[in-house]
Amino acid sequence: MAGTLLGLSAAPASALDLLGWLPFGKSESEAATAVVDPFPYTVTLSLSGTGEDELKGKLESTSELVSDAARPPSGEAGLIARANSDFERLVGRLYVEGYYAGTVDIRVAGLTLEAALRMPSLPGPRPVPVTIRVSPGPLFSFGSLSVESTAQDALVGTPESYGLVRGETANSEKVLRAEQRIVADLKSAGYPFARIERREIVADHATNRLDVRLVAAPGRDARFGEVTVSGTEATDPDFVVTQAMLPEGEQYSPQAIERATKRLSDLGIFSSVRIVPGEQVGPDGRLPMTIEVSERKRNVIGVGANWSSSEGFGVEAYWRRRNLFGRGELLSIEGSVGRLGDNSLSDLEYAGRIAFEKPGAFGPLTTFTTSLSAKQEIPDAYRSRNVTLDAFVRREFSDQLSARVGAEVQFADEQDVFGDRTYLLTGIIGEIAYDTRDDKLNPTKGINAVAFAEPAYDAKGGNFMLFTKAQVSAYQALDDARRFVLAGRLGAGSIIAPSVRAVPAARRFFSGGGGSIRGYAYRNVGPRIAGEVTGGRSYVEASAEVRMKVTETIGLVGFVDAGNSFSAVYPDFSEGLKVGVGAGIRYFTPVGPLRLDVAVPLNPEKDDPSFAVYVGLSQAF
Repeated sequence: MAGTLLGLSAAPASALDLLGWLPFGKSESEAATAVVDPFPYTVTLSLSGTGEDELKGKLESTSELVSDAARPPSGEAGLIARANSDFERLVGRLYVEGYYAGTVDIRVAGLTLEAALRMPSLPGPRPVPVTIRVSPGPLFSFGSLSVESTAQDALVGTPESYGLVRGETANSEKVLRAEQRIVADLKSAGYPFARIERREIVADHATNRLDVRLVAAPGRDARFGEVTVSGTEATDPDFVVTQAMLPEGEQYSPQAIERATKRLSDLGIFSSVRIVPGEQVGPDGRLPMTIEVSERKRNVIGVGANWSSSEGFGVEAYWRRRNLFGRGELLSIEGSVGRLGDNSLSDLEYAGRIAFEKPGAFGPLTTFTTSLSAKQEIPDAYRSRNVTLDAFVRREFSDQLSARVGAEVQFADEQDVFGDRTYLLTGIIGEIAYDTRDDKLNPTKGINAVAFAEPAYDAKGGNFMLFTKAQVSAYQALDDARRFVLAGRLGAGSIIAPSVRAVPAARRFFSGGGGSIRGYAYRNVGPRIAGEVTGGRSYVEASAEVRMKVTETIGLVGFVDAGNSFSAVYPDFSEGLKVGVGAGIRYFTPVGPLRLDVAVPLNPEKDDPSFAVYVGLSQAF
């Protein structure tokens, strides 16, 4: 048989260390150091035996001699070392592309690398000329393929199930990915120490076939054993174990470990979470687990600001005490002031809130929250002062799906176009949320959907009412780099009540402004009496955005918003929709994109501006 066992022989394609940079592994990163005695050179790379410009481009991007030509190495020795490193890199790239009979010839000042090493000084002109000649040879395809396990009870899939198909191009990265998937499958089946024990890869130069045999060693299967915790200071270790939900006695699962890590990280009390399996399975078949955590600072103070031309300037601040009693509790005190600038002190909007949150209140997947808040709102349509006491229990059903139920009592004193009135509402609240976004502040794929319902009774007016609202946002990247993203939002709501007046003004539906229909005055879109907006018992809104990331830090957005609110219980589209259009710029930061939007109302009414400007953190939706 005419064959070459890669890694043991160098004919005719030079062998590459299979555990090195390519094709079956990754090299260690070279430490970046300041260049002493920089030694400039010129370099050309030529490809013979094929007309593939794409292959040449890949070789040039792989070559340090080519890609780093503008950064000279240190001295002649540095140049020769770079050339030696390039030899392995280029052969590895040929393997990745399926060429196993190629040759790579690198010459420095006309000398082979071996000859250059023996020279006391490189001859010829400066900068020193470097030439790279690559002959890829024939393209190889997969031939004989085999995936095996050393344990009969630990089954592995077929080569095809791991992406290795006879007759397809023998891309070496396919072999690497197959190995990773084999090991991942075995670990998911309960074998924590699974590994590839043997890799036999033979290039048959007579048939241009690559034969692959992979042998996996599963090791012992295991069940989760005792879970211990290290690194806690103020936190109760038993609470950490409970929240992790690593069920002792159940089959080992990497997915369970990932979920536990996320669940603990989401508590917000740890700066790092790491779950480490024991070194070996015990005689009882159980594998001990250690949760290593590092606690965050318990006291947090934060401030923020926002501004828009239609809503004015606002500031907010908060103080939070994390891990209040050592089991993840959170105490928050928040305050904000809005509509600063041209308004007098009596016309400022303000809000204050004190809240308590307890995770794991009724099991590790539940969170109890309660809060007391006071607020004054003064949009152009009404003035409302209200105090609200509420309590909720939130339940997670999966990483994407959650629901909460609770109750609230709200007292409101309001003045609007209907006159002065007070309300005392008691309501039962239900809400369900589904969120698959890849990033909460700058999503590029997924959806975010929320549905809300609250039957309530107003003891002052003697009226029953039902508040309902739903909104869904969707995101889709148009390219692999996720530089072009389409985003859409659709929201609607209805209040079943005897009349608009029976509903507290702050609970009615108003449209217009940021987060609604940009370009219009804040809460200035909806039904009117004597030219004044009253708010409605129903609404519908939609937004569409095209987001483009121009550089790593700068992005552009074009958008259109449309919607309206209506006096009727359900939207009456015969009344038409208000439309706003605009564009914006984004500056991407580690904490999310800074947003600047400019919008124009297409069919403005009284008090609407000719244009509006919005500034904030994160995308608009």
